Amino acid sequence: MNNRDVRRVLVFGAIAIAGIIALQIYWMSKSWNQAEHNFDQNVKIALLRVARNMAEFNGLILPSTDLVKRVHSNYYVVNFNNVIDANILEYYLLKEFEALSIHSSFEYAIYDCSSDEMVYGNLCSTVDSELKDVGDHDLPKYDEFLYYFGVKFPTRSAVLLEDIRLSILFSVITLSALVFFVYSIFIMLNQKRLSELQRDFINNMTHEFKTPISSIKISSDFFTHHPRVREDPRLMQYAEIIQKQNERLNKQVEKVLNIARIGSDKFVLKLESLDLNAVAEEVGNSKEPEIIQRNGAINYDLDRNIPMIEADSLHLGNVLLNLVDNAIKYSDREPFITIATRNYPGFCEIRVSDQGIGIPKDQQKHLFKQFFRVSTGNVHDVKGFGLGLHYVKKIIDMHGWSIKVESEKGVGTTMKIIIPK
Repeated sequence: MNNRDVRRVLVFGAIAIAGIIALQIYWMSKSWNQAEHNFDQNVKIALLRVARNMAEFNGLILPSTDLVKRVHSNYYVVNFNNVIDANILEYYLLKEFEALSIHSSFEYAIYDCSSDEMVYGNLCSTVDSELKDVGDHDLPKYDEFLYYFGVKFPTRSAVLLEDIRLSILFSVITLSALVFFVYSIFIMLNQKRLSELQRDFINNMTHEFKTPISSIKISSDFFTHHPRVREDPRLMQYAEIIQKQNERLNKQVEKVLNIARIGSDKFVLKLESLDLNAVAEEVGNSKEPEIIQRNGAINYDLDRNIPMIEADSLHLGNVLLNLVDNAIKYSDREPFITIATRNYPGFCEIRVSDQGIGIPKDQQKHLFKQFFRVSTGNVHDVKGFGLGLHYVKKIIDMHGWSIKVESEKGVGTTMKIIIPK
């Protein structure tokens, strides 16, 4: 992911987070206000019914206006305009609150005009028979009425929270998702930073290796062509070892560089029309001397009806070279390798098959991971960084192709590249 994509993700992510948080705040505020409004309406209706029931019970007439007043958020006073019996009041309060499903505990007090004080009645609830004493036993007076009673709801906030518990649950889930998203962004940025550090290190390291490798190649070429060296079999053997090991080191550095190039934002494939059979034969011919040196053979089973394909010639050649290299390296006896092509409706296929040690089933799923190497058992001379097949998979994916592995331990391996038409 390039820096522009990262900035775009961060900007859109910040906008999305801000929008979701704002929406959650608005929704929670709306839910709270609605719950508060419903509670207030139900309490006023219940208190009005209580006053009417008591007036009817005592044969009294209620005041025509200002019957129920909300003094505080959880405190109401009811104008009765006559002496109030506490037992009758408590009976009707419990009855009407239960009828309207007001399940908050409440406490009430009656104003005594003779002592100019609020006489505390009781702490009650429609649901809890054993009630914890959450009241403050001190209900304030209200100066505008002469005969009245007050009702206070000490657990009102808890009841409202219970009413909007579903909204709270959704908000918690949403906020958890936001935290996970922010954490994911943090991990992504950290991984990108580490990836850039790794890529810069690989680029610097491999380019530093290129200079001594080139110097060794020039020196070894001069050394092997010197007459005195060519006359001495032992010196010639040493010179050939230097050349081969230098060539091997150069190939490994090239593999590392190829992986680093793929990770670069500027890496693009140079597609051209290619003859798949011709590329397969060219790669096979380049590896044939090494195979013959080990008393093996390379066979071709090419379908001449294969159409031209669109591919990057350099990287397609490297992919096939990697597959043939692996087929040679992982043969515990003479390497017998077959390169085959097939033309099918909708796609064509190229296969590299060997009769080597095979790949255990449990290791096949890790085969294309970076730095992963297959356990070689008794084959101890297999060397490498575990980058070849990772590079192969990356190049195949960039072409829009796919690769399949068919392998049986002790029998051999077939790598199939499927190329859609």
